[in-house]
Amino acid sequence: MASYQSIEVHSLPAATVTERIAPGEAEPPEDTVLRDSFTFADSSMDHIDTLEEASPLLLLEELKTLAKEAKVPGKNKRELLQALRRTSQHQGGLGWSGLKRSDTEESVKSEKSVDGNEEAGLSNGLGTNRDSHFVRKILAITGPCIRLSSAVLKLFERVHLVFYRSTEWTEKSLTTIILARISRRNFPEYIVSRSNNIFPSRSALLEFEASIRTQFAVDTILEFNGTVTKDGLQKVKCIFEEVYPRWLTILADEQRKEDRIYESGEGAYLRRFSPAWVYTRIVHKGTSVLGRFKEHKREHQLLCELLDQHLFHAARRGAWYQRRALLEEHYMHALSPHDGRDEETQKKHWKRIALRTCEDGLQDRDCHLIYHHDLQKRIAKLERQLHIPKRLQHDFGHVRLAKPLERHVQGTRVEKTRPPPSRNNNNARRGSSSGSGTGDAAGTSRRGAKTIWLDPLEDDGECSVEAMCLSFYRSQGWKGYHSEGGIIRTLFGHLFHDVLFTYVPNVFQTAFQTCPLDLHTDAFYPSRFSEIHARLNAVSNGEAAGILKRVYATNKEKQTCVVGVDWGFALADLVEIVECFAGEALSTVCKVMAQEYGQRGGGIPDLFLWDKGRGEVMFAEVKSENDRLSETQRVWIDVLSGAGVKVELCNAVAKEVVLR
Repeated sequence: MASYQSIEVHSLPAATVTERIAPGEAEPPEDTVLRDSFTFADSSMDHIDTLEEASPLLLLEELKTLAKEAKVPGKNKRELLQALRRTSQHQGGLGWSGLKRSDTEESVKSEKSVDGNEEAGLSNGLGTNRDSHFVRKILAITGPCIRLSSAVLKLFERVHLVFYRSTEWTEKSLTTIILARISRRNFPEYIVSRSNNIFPSRSALLEFEASIRTQFAVDTILEFNGTVTKDGLQKVKCIFEEVYPRWLTILADEQRKEDRIYESGEGAYLRRFSPAWVYTRIVHKGTSVLGRFKEHKREHQLLCELLDQHLFHAARRGAWYQRRALLEEHYMHALSPHDGRDEETQKKHWKRIALRTCEDGLQDRDCHLIYHHDLQKRIAKLERQLHIPKRLQHDFGHVRLAKPLERHVQGTRVEKTRPPPSRNNNNARRGSSSGSGTGDAAGTSRRGAKTIWLDPLEDDGECSVEAMCLSFYRSQGWKGYHSEGGIIRTLFGHLFHDVLFTYVPNVFQTAFQTCPLDLHTDAFYPSRFSEIHARLNAVSNGEAAGILKRVYATNKEKQTCVVGVDWGFALADLVEIVECFAGEALSTVCKVMAQEYGQRGGGIPDLFLWDKGRGEVMFAEVKSENDRLSETQRVWIDVLSGAGVKVELCNAVAKEVVLR
């Protein structure tokens, strides 16, 4: 908000084209459409009428003064705002709904006075709570203000999308350019390839924006509102049915452009700005909804259509193969014609189809490595059920997962005693009696907070549970870091530096990028398939140390900004690590990062350990009491175990608890 003088209204010419409503969307949001006129700014006196909008305008001292008058508690701005809103919601004011004062000059002055005699204004439709009272109080303190209007803000976001070729709105673009200009930040050298026009028309741009809003509506129903109701599933199904015909049409058009217009690899990243990219994700969500409604035959048809196209969401192909094989194994025999086959023969027929689906998934170069283990398990099960001779069965013994070793590390845990509750803080006094267990009653740290331990190698100084376990491994001769993926991302950034910044059309739109625009998408891997596999082969053949030293020497002095690279790791440590890392294992880990950099950056075990004497690396996932592995952590443990890398689950056990 800024100081307000006057708001100028600008007229617009009448629209000559009727906007087409995008599938799945009733109409665009009101604040994104320009009508007959517009303003560059909105006045607070005209557009702010709720406490939620008004309260952030106050400075902390102003908020404290208002809170003191309203007699609400709070130490910081967040607590004060929450308390003020609770008071407004639960404390009623005088209704005056049947009374109206005459609009004399004195009454108008009374309503706008700073001292807040606003009771007469409570009939303005804001309800009988104190919302209107506080809103007028706040606006009297701040005075008239303006803010950038929603339509103009939307215009800037649209310009950002068209200029930067990115759907992620960020306020750091200008900062990055300034730091680069004054040589405070250095970027890699690469060829900037700026595409002329990513949207063939304005209507294509508007449909892309509308498809993103539709996608958000689907995600809100399925993921952001707790348990999904039957009505919610039905809404998603209706959206899917509207989107599906349009998806088929655009899909055919995109395939035509791929075959006739784009050069090899040119369209991989630009396809992300097609509505078909978003619609494909909605169709993917639609398959799961059809499964919830037991419409397995239609679900199977959609999965076949998703797998028949190779342009959009290649990273999901493994999941589509898995689900399609499951349907073929368990449901399709009862949903498709028997063609003269008896019941048992029909089941075997569809199990053979499921077996072929799994084999196709393993042979599909776009099916990512993380899905191979489950497909292999299903193949082994189906071959046993179909009584295929042993000599003809697949042998996946070379990738059989080793279960991670569980280790219990004992240490001393510290419990912090809480300060006694304030005499005036009734809420805190009441909350202290509601905890469960003796820990809360004794004034110790609450459940969910990070635990504190003593480090025996650092004179029993306080540390995290990961640092305590790392000290244990060091006492056993290991070197290590608590990096949570930092080591892996740094190694990948060094070993694949040339691949990251090799020329690919349209992915380097400015000179201020730490990575190609498609790195966090599933367009990265197929666009550089040959380059990535050439580098993976080099790593497998033991060339990682030489590549690492060369890239490090070229970029260390300038500390070039490369995604994932932490220049705080010593070169000697990194060289020791790649020399201890078996070539094939390091290649497997790098392949997972290349295929799914955006999804696999998290979940890597907490501790990275190596021992030069043993010539071995090891990962350790640290778990405190009642802690469980997440799905991303399980994926990485499977990947590392399948690559032959040692993984341990390190359970921290408190042999002693001290109060401090």
